[in-house]
Amino acid sequence: MAFTNRPWEVDGNGSARRLFRPRTARNGNGGNPRPAPPESTSAENFYYLKQMNARTPMVIVMTDGETINGWIEWYDKACLKVNREGAPNLLIQKACIKYLYKADEAV
Repeated sequence: MAFTNRPWEVDGNGSARRLFRPRTARNGNGGNPRPAPPESTSAENFYYLKQMNARTPMVIVMTDGETINGWIEWYDKACLKVNREGAPNLLIQKACIKYLYKADEAV
């Protein structure tokens, strides 16, 4: 068998195998070629603030298919407060929202 300078790797079962490419740290961060994306962008915040300031009529479609019409009064990390004309205001958890859109964009 020919001699090679490739390093050996021992796996969890105790067996050894030769590596074709030795594992090296790339970019100094332990092997990840690029850093992880930020946890939060400000796109969601910007969208909510724009709709709140304009009091844009919105349609909110819930995960069970129910639709709610109103405008967003405020929001936080977990929920939206929706004001409705002639109906009680609602505090809706974001996890229960399937999607939302502007009422004037309805087909």
